[in-house]
Amino acid sequence: MIKMKNIVKRFGANTVLTDVTFEAGEREIFGLLGPSGAGKTTIINILTKQLDADAGNFETGASLFETGLMLDTDGLYSRLSCLDNLNLFADIYGIPHKKGLEALENVGLYDAAKKSVGTLSKGMRQRLALARAILHEPKVLFLDEPTSGLDPNTAKGIHKLIKGLCENGTTVFLTTHNMEEAVKLCNHVALLHQGKIVEQGEPSKICERHNSYKTIPDLETVFIKLTGVELE
Repeated sequence: MIKMKNIVKRFGANTVLTDVTFEAGEREIFGLLGPSGAGKTTIINILTKQLDADAGNFETGASLFETGLMLDTDGLYSRLSCLDNLNLFADIYGIPHKKGLEALENVGLYDAAKKSVGTLSKGMRQRLALARAILHEPKVLFLDEPTSGLDPNTAKGIHKLIKGLCENGTTVFLTTHNMEEAVKLCNHVALLHQGKIVEQGEPSKICERHNSYKTIPDLETVFIKLTGVELE
């Protein structure tokens, strides 16, 4: 469903991605892990055609209108209500406004439909941004650190929603620097360090390859062993 092969990206003299190759299967949750500055967001921007790669090729198996996107900056209209924000995008996608209420209910914001976005907490804004990303029931969903900075209960609710989307047929590609989140959610992961994929596969099999246990701390130990860098 989502493939990258030998992707290279440069900004001037700075090479930020080097020979990046991976594949995410249809209807699975694929996690791209790495510390801040590793190149995770750049990969999403290439996959969603916001940036051009300098070399290599990729495919996502979905058109623009079959793709959902949630970035680290939410881009919401603060003076509008939650529902009005979603209705704007419903008009762009050519879908009925009732989809906005359904999306709000899915992320636990139904009762906040008429609230101004400017009055929302960070967690509520992130859930609204996720509602916008799933408004049109995308075939492929890109999530850039979807639970960053959220309290555990809010993050748990978003995890549940992501799993439900996958079960209903959506392929989910997410970035994170949280190893625990990746192990809980992802069928496969790729470990990214300084623009290079240093390891990829099922979390448990990555541990096996490096003679580690199948636990969260030990998968993080694998990353540190390979890169010398902590994820958080």
